[in-house]
Amino acid sequence: MKRFFTIAALTVLALLTSVGSAAQEYSWKAKWISKEQCLSEANTWLAFRKDVTLDKVPESLVARIAADSKYWLWINDELVVFEGGLKRGPAPGDGYYDEVEIAPYLKSGRNRISILLWYFGRAGFSHMSSGIAAMIFDARGEGVEILSDKSWGCEIHRGYSTAHCRVTNYRLSENNVRFDANVFPEDWYRSDSKAGFGPAIEIGVKHGMPPFGKLVRRPIPQWKDFGYREYVSTRQSGDTLYCRLPYNCQFSPCLKVEGPAGRVIPMITDHDIVTGEKCVSGEYVTREGVQEYEHLPWMNGEVLMYIVPSDVKVLEVGFHETGYATGFAGTFSCDDPFLNDYWEKAVRTMYVNMRDNYFDCPDRERAQWFGDIVNDLNTAFYCFDRTADQLVIKGYRELVAWQKPDGIVYHPIPCSNYFKELPMQMVNVVGWYGVRNLWFYSGDDSFVADVYDPLHKYLHEVWQIDSEGLPVYRYGDWDWPDEGVHRDGQAQLNFWYYLALKSEAVFARMLGREEDALENEAMMKVIADKVEADFWNGKEYRSPNYDDPHTDDRVQALAVISGLATPDKYPAIKAVFEQEYNATTYMFPYVLDALYTMGEPQMAIDRMKKMYPTVMKEGCTTLYEHWNHTGTCNHAWTSGGVISMFRQLAGVDATEPAYRRFRVAPQMASLKQISLSFETVYGTIAVKLDRKGRKIAAVITVPEGTECDVTLYNGKNATLAAGTHNVTLRY
Repeated sequence: MKRFFTIAALTVLALLTSVGSAAQEYSWKAKWISKEQCLSEANTWLAFRKDVTLDKVPESLVARIAADSKYWLWINDELVVFEGGLKRGPAPGDGYYDEVEIAPYLKSGRNRISILLWYFGRAGFSHMSSGIAAMIFDARGEGVEILSDKSWGCEIHRGYSTAHCRVTNYRLSENNVRFDANVFPEDWYRSDSKAGFGPAIEIGVKHGMPPFGKLVRRPIPQWKDFGYREYVSTRQSGDTLYCRLPYNCQFSPCLKVEGPAGRVIPMITDHDIVTGEKCVSGEYVTREGVQEYEHLPWMNGEVLMYIVPSDVKVLEVGFHETGYATGFAGTFSCDDPFLNDYWEKAVRTMYVNMRDNYFDCPDRERAQWFGDIVNDLNTAFYCFDRTADQLVIKGYRELVAWQKPDGIVYHPIPCSNYFKELPMQMVNVVGWYGVRNLWFYSGDDSFVADVYDPLHKYLHEVWQIDSEGLPVYRYGDWDWPDEGVHRDGQAQLNFWYYLALKSEAVFARMLGREEDALENEAMMKVIADKVEADFWNGKEYRSPNYDDPHTDDRVQALAVISGLATPDKYPAIKAVFEQEYNATTYMFPYVLDALYTMGEPQMAIDRMKKMYPTVMKEGCTTLYEHWNHTGTCNHAWTSGGVISMFRQLAGVDATEPAYRRFRVAPQMASLKQISLSFETVYGTIAVKLDRKGRKIAAVITVPEGTECDVTLYNGKNATLAAGTHNVTLRY
């Protein structure tokens, strides 16, 4: 299938991705260009073409490319970028640009540069449209200057249109796409194409001004390209060909067929309708004879269905998988098959929710909800290499850039049609488990100075303190302490706010803001004293005005992990955990954290094995959003159980930023064996544990530049230097 391999053959050498400061400026010389007839029509596709003659190919030539919304780039018939561009919105009205090294694709003499542009033109939960279908191309080097302007050819690619099926739901900026193979020259992008092109038009706007705004350098890599692959299995039932993928992934369906012209082949995944909401799908309209097609807009799911007319013969089907460019650096296995299965599904769920931003889900919304991101960023440390951190840092930069003038931060962002604050989630986002853990576990402090003042404004100006020194409860736009029932929101707030103050105090000292740190610590002391006096009733923590007979287990968890619940209270809190199972998938990792903190690892494992099966479904490679197989079936926040599996069950946790110093202190409960590894900025940490009674035979790999603290079986503490060590630990 020649076309499949052409589109899938992505040469990594060509992709120069900038991962430095997102704030770096570039002085643009090129012009934004478009086609006059289609400036703002949604779901428009444009074909651009430019012939350039070079006397000599420069050693390096970086093209800076921006688009509303996505683009595909060919040079001299070779695909250089598959789905370039990021969804718009580093700040309201602004966009991102790519940097692509194009010198390896150029030659002396005539060169053809071709770009296919897809313009969403729709509001959505993860993209802010400029209102104009346009792109800009700026490549300048030694003796070479290639700039987009009116000398470029441009035509509306009328082969692309909106599919004749239900419109995608309002959360998605992407629409369903139909491709008609009879309408536009198939070879339009090739060097030998004779297709006629009219001129592009220049959009006369000053750089940095509306509608395109300021352009920010892309802070994450170009997509990882897994190439063209065959389905795991196919089966025919009536007019439908069911094709099973190896796992839930981001992919473009491909097909090779023979038949008459004008037949419509819908392409639908098993995620076409999610919680009653329409997601993305596609259609292909045949031309006569043998033909090949790749549907460029990505879908996701476990099964792809081609609905094939009876007079069309299917010759071959396959798929082209792409995804976020990170490595699957983490490993985990133990002697409990359930935990192994959960780990595999958690990693797959995490990965399918990474692309332009972390999603809550890859089908219904593709939205960057920050409550989800707190769980995701902590889980990602153990699943992927450190390129995953760049996606979270991008999100936090966007979070503060979208802050409202009154100081409110909200989500999802970037967004064109939803602007609501979830106060309880946001206090977590700006707090210990959110922004602090991002810095602490990644070791990257490049973003701290940029986010500090906006988050300080949110914490100290938006949130008010009452006369007793406690934060005043805010309902915001959506009062959501957690899904489910029996929520003692006032008590939760005090612990979340305490942890947010604690986080900010750390950053304040990093930045030399000692007064801020002291103010926060004084506020923390007041909260601690008031919580002890007014919220602890001798057997549980609860707000004085909370009259629900069910105790909120989330509150008990927060009391423990904040450090405000002292060990003498643990037996009473344990009794609450034995009775109450109110925390849903978002808050469940904090309950696990608390159980391990209290020294109750078996309760933590038993709780996982009681609850997580209700998000793990046979035949599904990802995890459900809510208990009892409800919500979306690929929601990354449900992967949060991984955090305690590494940090507490295996006991491998950082004591200094980026695991420069860490400890191994397992709480294996009934488990006999654990083996894991994960990547830090210093290298790979690997730990193998084999427990016999109170002895744990451990093999620990300590990377260069780090140290590991352990307690040996003889009761002595030891610090392990770089290298691989065989030691016996006490349990």
